[in-house]
Amino acid sequence: MQLGLALTMVVAGLLPEGGDVHPLLACVLLMNLFAATMDIAVDGLAVDLLKARQLGLGNAIQVVGYKLGMLTGGGLLVWATARLGWGPLFFVMAGLTLAAVGLTLAMREPDAAPASVPDAGPASAPRRPLSEVLRQQWATLARPGAIPLVALITTYKLGEALIDPMFGAMLVDRGVERATLGLWIGTYGMATSILGSVVGGLLGARVSLVRALVAAGALRGVPMLLVVLIALSRAPVELALVAIAAEHFFAGMLTTSMFAFMMARVDRTIGASHYTLLATLEVLGKTPPSLLSGVLAGALGYGPAFSIGLFAAALWPLAAAPLSRRAPPAV
Repeated sequence: MQLGLALTMVVAGLLPEGGDVHPLLACVLLMNLFAATMDIAVDGLAVDLLKARQLGLGNAIQVVGYKLGMLTGGGLLVWATARLGWGPLFFVMAGLTLAAVGLTLAMREPDAAPASVPDAGPASAPRRPLSEVLRQQWATLARPGAIPLVALITTYKLGEALIDPMFGAMLVDRGVERATLGLWIGTYGMATSILGSVVGGLLGARVSLVRALVAAGALRGVPMLLVVLIALSRAPVELALVAIAAEHFFAGMLTTSMFAFMMARVDRTIGASHYTLLATLEVLGKTPPSLLSGVLAGALGYGPAFSIGLFAAALWPLAAAPLSRRAPPAV
């Protein structure tokens, strides 16, 4: 997948700027296909390698890694296109991907350990037909406690998804320049998000993952309350920078804790496939409220719409502990 990703980036870099956009869109589609498939393999490897006590720090490393990649590819390199152009941008990205190939080739997977020993390390996962894997996937959703697990995963970002898409629009309406907003969110927000992910990983390594989830979910409501106050009053828009930094920090904590919790609940005999199912549900849970955010803001105004998001975010920690206790443990 890494080689395919690098090759597609090289092809994209060779395309003429200002030409037909369809070949570039095809390359972007292939890039996402290779990257998403590689992501499944990486998560499956993490499920096999990480012991229970390592899930917090292990997921912190993964989350911080992809956020640093976002800063590099989506921030630094895009900024450099003003001087270099899009072709060199794709070539540099291909070079970084090829460097990662070297690390992959140098790695040797350890011998498999019995799947029945949860903390023994890699789980044995014999080859099996795709139909059997799909049947086992479906069976995980039919187990006792599976519905609370799905509810926990699909709703943990409900409040953020109702607020974040329209918060930037509100600030622009109040006179914040788009470049300034991009700096606040893309640089300061991402920096505090990375710090929050590290703290979330450390927290998950020292207390139970359920406690880490509840703590991060409760703390996340504080900056959301500040967002609501900004929307309902004429508070200085500069205060929004504090809200952005704090929300990204606690959201980073919550994301890392949730990913570690999800990894602790997978059926290790189909680790990569089961984790991918949970990760897909996590993304699907954020999509409808993100689309609803603009509708609510247009119908009710920013303040009332954000208040609904704050209410949803405040309810989640109250439900997280009982729901997580009913979620099935790893197999």
